[in-house]
Amino acid sequence: MKRKSILMIGMVLLFSVASMAQKFALVDMEYILKNIPAYEMTNEQLSQLSKKWQNEVEAIQQEAQNMYKKYQSDLVFLSAAQKKAQEEAIVKKEQQASELKRKYFGPEGELYKKRSDLMKPIQDEIWNAIKEIAKRNNYQMVLDRGTSGIIFASPSIDISDLVLSKMGFSK
Repeated sequence: MKRKSILMIGMVLLFSVASMAQKFALVDMEYILKNIPAYEMTNEQLSQLSKKWQNEVEAIQQEAQNMYKKYQSDLVFLSAAQKKAQEEAIVKKEQQASELKRKYFGPEGELYKKRSDLMKPIQDEIWNAIKEIAKRNNYQMVLDRGTSGIIFASPSIDISDLVLSKMGFSK
């Protein structure tokens, strides 16, 4: 009798621990994004925009350099007032290039805003797919394989292909 009650208590404890076990899953965001054509098109669009803006900034920087070279070659022929005026013009042109660079590429610049605007729908779609899969399979946590510092994870808990399939992008 005593043996049966100990065995019964052991079984209850075992089942309660098993029922509290949490389920985890992994996704590989890099893999998911590479398999979404809209992401690749968005990256290409951002790259082209970035190159265009970089060319604008470089053109103004080149103007400033040309102004400085001309100033250097004409230095002997200029009066003090002319020197001061040209120096101010050169500094103003350099500041213009710097401001344009900050406007386009700064932390809150146009490129950042454009990237956020274009990527948000893709990220939202991925998030919704992951959330739905996690709820359906009772996952308490879904980690990104690429950013979580995971040293080893069983491929059996990687749900990246499920996410792609849920979004309509299956291999």
